[in-house]
Amino acid sequence: MIKSQNLVFEYASYEESAPPAPTLKGLDISIEAGEFVAVLGHNGSGKSTLAKHLNALLVPTGGTLWVKGMDTKDLANTWGIRQSVGMVFQNPDNQIIATIVEEDVAFGPENLGVPPVEIRERVAASLSWVGMSEYMRAAPHHLSGGQKQRVAIAGVLAMRPDCVVLDEPTAMLDPSGRREVLETVARLNRESGITVILITHFMEEAAKANRVLVMDDGNLVIDDIPRNVFRQTDKLQSLGLGVPGVTALAHELRRRGLPVADDILTVEEFMQDEVIKSLL
Repeated sequence: MIKSQNLVFEYASYEESAPPAPTLKGLDISIEAGEFVAVLGHNGSGKSTLAKHLNALLVPTGGTLWVKGMDTKDLANTWGIRQSVGMVFQNPDNQIIATIVEEDVAFGPENLGVPPVEIRERVAASLSWVGMSEYMRAAPHHLSGGQKQRVAIAGVLAMRPDCVVLDEPTAMLDPSGRREVLETVARLNRESGITVILITHFMEEAAKANRVLVMDDGNLVIDDIPRNVFRQTDKLQSLGLGVPGVTALAHELRRRGLPVADDILTVEEFMQDEVIKSLL
């Protein structure tokens, strides 16, 4: 689905005498169709810059990135790439442009030249997917943050992409809104097979993915399943990252001599650990 080889990106310097500042430093990444991949990294690690490469909002200054075999540097491929990869950004207010929910969701298909009858079908199906059918004729400014973000996701789904990239979509939401959005994203991946790439700084969200990429200073430093990633507590902390709260608790208990499992990701797993059960 997505593949990069020696992917480099350098933002131009504002000072003529200063060299360009590399933000991505030779990334080799391969993401298969149907995967749910989370991307972690501290601020400035390059994760959002990578996200913008995935539908050609940015193009490499070195190396190559392909989407379904299409080279993102080739301008002739831009339209096809953006039909294949939809983007959901951090602030839904920046993505919602209509005064009625159904009109906003219809905006993308209309620009693709989809016939009106099919647009109506796509709008209804997309809002149903994200659990927002009852708000079809609502004004977006009356919705909660989580509801707005689900409308933004519906707008992307209405364009029928093969992959959805979400760039910190829950950063501005409260816990309830974050849960709504993450459950929607996980279900889309699980039930429809859409490839999901989630850029996040919430460790509990990354733990729900099938695979986690960890970036640091423009480099890919870890690529593994969540259970293997989050058992590396000390390494993640050295990178300025944390782990899910319950994983941190288990790590601290091990540090104090209790032999609890070193790959706990959820409260349910913690409560089922034999050592913890023996203490209750």
